[in-house]
Parts: sequence; structure tokens; C-alpha cells
Amino acid sequence: MSTPAVSVGSGRAAMPFILVAVLIDMVSIGIIVPVLPELVGSLSHSPSEQAFWVGVVSFAFAIASFIGAPVLGALSDRYGRRPVLLLGFCGLGLNFFATALATELWMLIAVRLLGGAMQANAAVANAYVADITAPEDRARRFGMLGAMFGLGFILGPATGGALGAIDIHLPFFVAGVLSMLNLAYGWFVLPESLPADKRRPFSWTAVNPLASIRALIGLEGVGKLVVVLACTALAQGVLYNSWVLYTTFKFGWGSQENGASLAAVGVMSVLVQGFLLGRLLKWMPAHRLAVIGLVSSTAAYLLWGLATEGWMMVAVVAANLLGFTVTASLQSVVSSAADATRQGQTLGTASALNSLMAVLAPVLVAPLLMLAADMPRGHPGQGLPLYFGAVLQGIGLVVAWWHFRHDARYRAAPAAAANPLS
Repeated sequence: MSTPAVSVGSGRAAMPFILVAVLIDMVSIGIIVPVLPELVGSLSHSPSEQAFWVGVVSFAFAIASFIGAPVLGALSDRYGRRPVLLLGFCGLGLNFFATALATELWMLIAVRLLGGAMQANAAVANAYVADITAPEDRARRFGMLGAMFGLGFILGPATGGALGAIDIHLPFFVAGVLSMLNLAYGWFVLPESLPADKRRPFSWTAVNPLASIRALIGLEGVGKLVVVLACTALAQGVLYNSWVLYTTFKFGWGSQENGASLAAVGVMSVLVQGFLLGRLLKWMPAHRLAVIGLVSSTAAYLLWGLATEGWMMVAVVAANLLGFTVTASLQSVVSSAADATRQGQTLGTASALNSLMAVLAPVLVAPLLMLAADMPRGHPGQGLPLYFGAVLQGIGLVVAWWHFRHDARYRAAPAAAANPLS
């Protein structure tokens, strides 16, 4: 089923379509976050073994996504965003159903490999937004997209935690149904965003993930920001891969407490990216906001690792207000460096970089969590994964500050000119 492409000028009308699609997608993903470690635990025999296999399962999804994301991003540059998004919705739904039915660890790993290969919705959604948005408005629009991710993580983990308390497999079936609903929504409602005259031929050499990352480094205005993207993505991967087991080991939390805490992350994401980001961009350009956000995130990771009571985790989430601006700000800088025919490939490559860091995160986190599992509850050493995340954010902060300070374009860009709001 084909639909005419929408243009930059009609972006206001198209934005609600992609926002709803991303919201449903993120709710379905968020539902499984607080219960996937429990599902792995039901198939393993000890806390340390559980930590190891959670790392393996996360690694399987991430390595497949790393390889698949630039391919799907480039396919969206050739055939349009809509069919690739539909493929992602379908693949994600099938993956959830298969995960729910897995009775052995090898089955779980196999279905997560398949799901990771077919799911690049975030990268293609970012390219969709870039298609229909003028460069000066992209930071704000990426913030709106980020708010939908956050809203999905309000509704998803809280729902998943409640459903997981009933039956550990139920959240996966519900997530699969939501993905199928998203497929139907996309098929009948979601318009195409990439006009035929802006499409480009597909090339296998162009989607080699490592070659694509080298090309991203070569984009004028990006350069060393690839290091920042890598550090922040790896830090986020560390957080996502350690949060549930860390809070379980240190505070004795279950799926409901973890679901509620992750919902708090979603609330802050919606508040900042949906409502505050546009106002902040009136006062400062996106690159400066990214640096300030990295300062906040570095402190937040350190405080999460030092927390001695469960409520402190949520308090730090609330205090890390500006940390939620980093992703949208960096995406805006990277997107503005690419021409209109390469948005899918460029943002697909950025997604592949995120996936590469997601590949590394469980490998690096699993040994730290295995150490934490053997420590007495509440021991400061159980915060090792979060301390590591703070170091990564700190490295990203230093590199970003140096890059923007030494690039004349960023020194000269006033807030109002760089980020007009419409």
C-alpha cells in the first residue's frame, strides 16, 4: 500500500502520525524491561548465572541491531521510511511472541538475535522527522520524539511490572499485541515522508557498519562528536543493562518497584523533552545544552552508584533534569551535518553506533553485576556499573567541550538564530 510523501512544509500534519507510532513502539518495548531479567532468571540457577545470561541475551539483541541498523537505514533512503518502519513493527511483534514462548536459554538468544536484526525503528523514526523538519527546528522535533520515548517508558515498565507480577510471560504477549496494532496503524494511517526525488540507490558497501561510522566521523561538524555519541550510548547501555539487577541486588526490588522507577525515568523524559527543551533552546544553542546535560548526567550516574536507599534512585532521576536533553541535542547537530538524501543512512549509522555500544555494554556490565551479586546487600561496591557509567559520561563531557570550543561555527552560533521555535 503506497502513500504520497509528505514534505517539510507539511511537517506539522505528519508529526502526530510518527509520534503515535513511536509511542506505541516504545510502550511495547518498555513493557518487557522490568521482567526480561526475571525471565532469564527463571531459566538459570543462581544470581551470578542470571547476571551472566542477561548479558548474553542483551548482547545477542545488540549485535544483531548493530549489523542491521545501517542496512535498514539505507533501505529507508532507497524505498522510503514507511515500509521499513512497518518491517520493524512486524519483526518486533514476532520477537515478543517468540520470547514469551521460549523455554530454553538458547531459544531466547535466537529470538533476540532475530528481533535485533529487524528492529531499527528509532533510527528510521529520526530520519522521518528529519525529512519533514527544517534543520533549525530539528532539535525541538527530536525532543518531541524523545518525549514519546519517555511516555512509552512511563506506561510500558509500570504496565510490565504489574503484568509480570501476575505471570512472567504475560508482558511479552501484551507487547506483541501492541506491536501488531502498531503495524496496522502504520499500514493504514502513517504517511511516507521521503519523496521519490530524494531517494538514493542502495549500496552494500555503504552499509558496512564500521565503514559507515568512519563516514560519520568524516562529516563536517561531527568529527570527534562520534566519541561523545559512543560514550553516552555506552553509558546508557550500562544503565539499562544494570538497573534492574542492581536495584534487585542492592535494595531487594521486584518487578513492580523496577517498573515504577523506570516509569519515573519516563516522566522526566516527557517533562524535559516534551515541554522544557524548546524553552531551553531559546536561551542556548543545542551544542551548549548538550555539554551542560553531560555535566548533569555524569553526576547522576555517580549518585546512583552511591545511593544507600531505594528512594534515592528516583530522587536522582528527578534531579538529572538537563541530562535528558543530551540525546536530542546531539542528534540535531549530527542531522544538520548531513544532506537531505542521506538522513536515513546518517541517523542509521548513529543508531548502529548506539547498537555497537549496546553490544559492548552487557559484556562489560555482566562481570560487574556478577561481582555485585556476591556482595552483601547495600555494599557500596555494588554500584560499580554506575561508577563506570559516570566515567564514560565524564569522558563524553570533556571531548564535547573540547570539540565545540575549537570549532568556530559552534562558538559563533547564538541561541535564537540556531534554534528558532515555531
